[in-house]
Amino acid sequence: MKLATTSMKSKMLLTASLLTLTLIVSACGNKPAESTGGTATPAASTAASAPKQWSKAPDMIIDTNKTYQAEVTTSKGTFTIDLYTKEAPKTVNNFVFLSKEGFYNNVTFHRIIKTFMIQTGDPQGTGRGGPGYKFADELKTTHTYEPGTVAMANSGANTNGSQFFICSGTDCASLNKKPDYTIFGKVTADGMATIAKIAETPVERDPNGVDASASKPKEKVTINTISIKEK
Repeated sequence: MKLATTSMKSKMLLTASLLTLTLIVSACGNKPAESTGGTATPAASTAASAPKQWSKAPDMIIDTNKTYQAEVTTSKGTFTIDLYTKEAPKTVNNFVFLSKEGFYNNVTFHRIIKTFMIQTGDPQGTGRGGPGYKFADELKTTHTYEPGTVAMANSGANTNGSQFFICSGTDCASLNKKPDYTIFGKVTADGMATIAKIAETPVERDPNGVDASASKPKEKVTINTISIKEK
């Protein structure tokens, strides 16, 4: 799953990249389940070391009358995300569920574009992985794409899974022209220094990737853990 680089040209690249990835995943027979809701149950896996997978999106485990924060520890520092429970309850619920399951532990930031965004949430580290299911967009919001904004990456309408991005630069504002990515939180001011460190990671073009831009990190940058605080 990919995000765009900058401006309209970048967004066109995003759409093409995501369509390509969808076709690749479908061809491999690992297309996420279409159904959502119900109890999240692990899907069958043949590899003991394979990342956790579920056949359905999780039931609502959060209380929408409460506020939630995610404390993210990475190999380059820590940051906190204020989660938008009221405006994106399904997305926040999904993020909280996956975080509590340890799904994001040791997952890499697989795509970095300094002036645009840093992307993570794929246990495969290729931009093609997910939790085994997908769920609907929540695009009605008062928030915009700006430095610190946290939003879902996707492969088209209503294909959210586990991948998300954090806006790291002003080029992210180009997405406001056609907001296709569910915004579900924002990094607090004191955590933006860590976002900047991650965004500074040297990158190169991946000859095996679908992204024509140089966005593959030359060094491994990981999420160590995500802990959820409820108020």
